[in-house]
Amino acid sequence: MSTLSNVETGRGQAKPPSVRVAPDTIPEAKSSRTGVSVKYVPTPDKNWYVFRASYGREDKASDYILEDGTFVYIAKRYIRKTVNGKQKKVQETLIPNILFVYTSKEKAEEYIKHTPALSYLTYYYNHFEIDDDLKNPPLTVSCKEMENFIIATCNKSEHLKFVEESQCHFKGGEIVKVIDGLFKGVEGRVARVSGQQRVVVTLSQVGLVATAYIPTAFIQIIEKHEVDSISSKI
Repeated sequence: MSTLSNVETGRGQAKPPSVRVAPDTIPEAKSSRTGVSVKYVPTPDKNWYVFRASYGREDKASDYILEDGTFVYIAKRYIRKTVNGKQKKVQETLIPNILFVYTSKEKAEEYIKHTPALSYLTYYYNHFEIDDDLKNPPLTVSCKEMENFIIATCNKSEHLKFVEESQCHFKGGEIVKVIDGLFKGVEGRVARVSGQQRVVVTLSQVGLVATAYIPTAFIQIIEKHEVDSISSKI
């Protein structure tokens, strides 16, 4: 691709960095009310559940769940607002009403169906699958996708965008890795979004997130066979 002509492809060179994001690069989640923090620790009996909070109460739900000892992630970004006549940077939720909870099936069920204090929470359902009761099961996101999503959004850049596919003018099908800068380690596809070259991260059935502008020199193509071989180990 001419637009990525100066990107290293890895042919005849050392392999690019691993596709898997190291869990220790993921920041601890912290309750805004009590300061209680919970570290993300991958375990076989847990999954990333997507919860929906009504009326913008995702932060309230996050505080409750964190104080119960469960890891929660809400993607945020900074925006500029005028407060008392002055410009200030404040945080807002990148995907409104959505929080991601890393927990067991039993604990997720407890939060959604058996915790009166969280009565405003519901599952975000998987509309592409049917369970034994002929219903859509709760949506879960793979650890690989979720870890990549967290690395892409944990810096809370004001230039992050939650986008539709129609807003992304993809430059090709290659999966790339950002090798320098604020978004180092993020993997996705290169696209022009709002007139700028960015890397777009996919979160299955939830949506697409575009980074801020990424210079071509910070982008490395991951060879297709290397992606496949690494993914098979996850």
